[in-house]
Formats: sequence, C-alpha cells, structure tokens
Amino acid sequence: MSVKIRLSRHGKKHNAYYHIVVADARAPRDGKFIEVIGNYNPNTNPATINLNSDKALAWLGNGAQPTDTCRAILSYKGVLFRNHLQKGVTKGVLTQEAADAKLAAWEEGKVNKIEEKKVNLSSSAKKSVEDRLVEEKKKKEAKAEAIRIKNTPPPVEEAASVAEESAPEAPAAEGEAPAEA
Repeated sequence: MSVKIRLSRHGKKHNAYYHIVVADARAPRDGKFIEVIGNYNPNTNPATINLNSDKALAWLGNGAQPTDTCRAILSYKGVLFRNHLQKGVTKGVLTQEAADAKLAAWEEGKVNKIEEKKVNLSSSAKKSVEDRLVEEKKKKEAKAEAIRIKNTPPPVEEAASVAEESAPEAPAAEGEAPAEA
C-alpha cells in the first residue's frame, strides 16, 4: 500500500482550510485517511500551520511520500531537515548532540525570519494607512482652497479699475465706426 502525506480540504468556498493527513494514495482527496497529523490555514498572513512533527517524522521514516505542497509545509516546519539529520545519525556521520544543535540553530533562525515578516507586515500596514491619511488631507485642503477662492468676491479696487478700462473702449469703438462710414 502506497501511503501519502497530503492535504484534505475543509472550509467554505473561497476560504479553504486544510487538514494534513496520512492516507492511502488510492483514497479520494477528502475521503478515508489513516491519521491527521496537523492543519494548514493559508488565509492568514503568514499562513498558520499546526503540525505534529514527531508523527510526521515517524510516517516519513515508515516510507510515506509527501505531495508537493506537503513537502513544502514539512520543509517550512523543519521536519524534512530533522529527517535528514536523523539519517546522518543512523549512518554514524554525526552525533545526536550535533544534530540537535544544528536543528536548534535552524529553528532559531526560522523563528526570527517569521517574527521579522510579521513586524514588516504590521509596519507596512501602518505606513500605508498613514500615507493614505496624508493624501486624503492634501485633497481636502486643495478642495477647501478651491471653494474658498470661488466664494471670495474680487477686491473692490480691482473691480472698479476693470470696469473703467472696459467702459471707455466700448464707446470709442462705436464712435469710430460712424466716422468711417
């Protein structure tokens, strides 16, 4: 019997939530499975993954083959690296202490990357909100200025000088026309 580690879909339309299961390769996607070893929610940022790494490691040791997506999830959680280190310990290439130290260093680096991503996401969200508020304020000020200019009457001195300039020109033009005829 060929055993796969794969995803089983749950949730609503356009809001998928997956169980990470160990199942016979011939079973349907959401059908019969042997064991649930975790869950995966891709709707959050970063994606939420809860995985029992000991069970996953045991199934990998028994010959279960992960699908492409599950392989990426297992790699992200460090199960494949742990499996690789365990093979090295079994062969005698390195000691269990050295393997544990390498795994701890890898996990520490991974936790730091995840925290950094969360901080970057929250800071970029705050920055985008601040930028939108600044743009909105500029638009409001420009609109208020346009309304102020429209509603402000022209100064009295300029209006009188404009009326004086335009008044003499009109009669002179009328007076010249009959003289030429």
